[in-house]
Amino acid sequence: MNLVKELEGKLLERQRLVSREDEINHVLADGLVIEVNGIEEVDLYYGWKQKRWKCNRCLATQPHQFSAHHCLRCGKWCTYCRHCIQMGKIATCTKLLKWVGELSKVSHFTLSPLETALSSAQRQAADEWIENYRIGNQHLIHAVCGAGKTEIMFQVIHHMLSQGLRVCVAAPRTDVVLELYPRFCTAFPQVTVQAFYGGAEKSIGLADITIATTHQLYRFTKVFDHIIVDEADAFPYSIDDTLIQAVITSKKDNGCIHFVSATPNKRLPYDSETVLSKRFHGQPLPVPRFEKLIGYEKQLKKHRIPKKLQRWMTTCDQRNLPYLIFLPTIRQIEDFPGNMPRVHAEHPMRKERVIQLRNKEIQGLLTSTILERGITIENLQVAVVGAEKPIFTSQALIQIAGRVGRSSKFPAGDIVFFHHGISDAMVRAKQTIEGHNR
Repeated sequence: MNLVKELEGKLLERQRLVSREDEINHVLADGLVIEVNGIEEVDLYYGWKQKRWKCNRCLATQPHQFSAHHCLRCGKWCTYCRHCIQMGKIATCTKLLKWVGELSKVSHFTLSPLETALSSAQRQAADEWIENYRIGNQHLIHAVCGAGKTEIMFQVIHHMLSQGLRVCVAAPRTDVVLELYPRFCTAFPQVTVQAFYGGAEKSIGLADITIATTHQLYRFTKVFDHIIVDEADAFPYSIDDTLIQAVITSKKDNGCIHFVSATPNKRLPYDSETVLSKRFHGQPLPVPRFEKLIGYEKQLKKHRIPKKLQRWMTTCDQRNLPYLIFLPTIRQIEDFPGNMPRVHAEHPMRKERVIQLRNKEIQGLLTSTILERGITIENLQVAVVGAEKPIFTSQALIQIAGRVGRSSKFPAGDIVFFHHGISDAMVRAKQTIEGHNR
């Protein structure tokens, strides 16, 4: 029954399946799912008892995360969750179907050996990861950008699959999921791999490997043996407790969570850590250089490209080098002079533009911090305009610099921070990169 496959391991709105009432009732009668309220009133304790609304999808409980209105669906005054509304409205009249039945087993297959050879440091990191899983520790791989953490991940997941375990790789941003998904399909052609992100095609059934944005884990319940949170320090996961809870809720009771990041923060709850300070090809990390760009904001407002930036772009064009230019605001990206391709969080063609840059169909791309992670393009050059702005934290600048020199064929490249005054974040980013090189 397709509905059973669709519901397995999930938490879905009943109203979205209303055309299949007979099937739903049959699955309910078999005890495979239970029905729960989308939003309910609960007692919480903050030194004293308080009544709060709770969303049973995203688990939000803060008063500012809820609102009320006259509901067109039920015709009554309804409270709804504002926090996860981008995934569809959950209100007091919403019913959720929660899977409580047995889960299907991971596919039986003979895994082919992985083609990627690991360095001794990568091999040690993979072994430490597997050992920490065996003893139940939550583990962190702290690997510099370009250290080959995805290849380490492949090795660990290969081991997990051979043990019959279901694996999820979760990342805060869609762009990281889009980058990882084809690589996993190529590395594991024998197994089922599914990608979940906003706008993805609907998937039926549980995969052996699930690659998802952390938001999509709101839809899963006690299903994964092993969850890998990639780029766990990235926005919004790093500041949203409901996303952290979604990761915990989506793993089995005896499952384990591991973290992978080049710029981990102190909030990550790990028991042990493996550090890789060198890239897989053994060459040093490109160190950013600082270039003054006085008055760049006024010039951009007048639709003029600052001369230093124009010279940098011309050099890249003449040498046929792909490049990214990071800008602090969407307005500056949209108003940038000329017809240069551009992307940001609200742009409908983010995926297509990155593919065009990778395939050398376009030379350069204007972007926001949305592309600071999860993008690998050979021989890429990078400029940050307005590097002193608060949006460019030290972690963001380290990640942006990490886009350069990732290939063994082109281990070097230019990373320039154009600025109107050097910020503490710029200094910390440069010092961190130099420290890893030492």
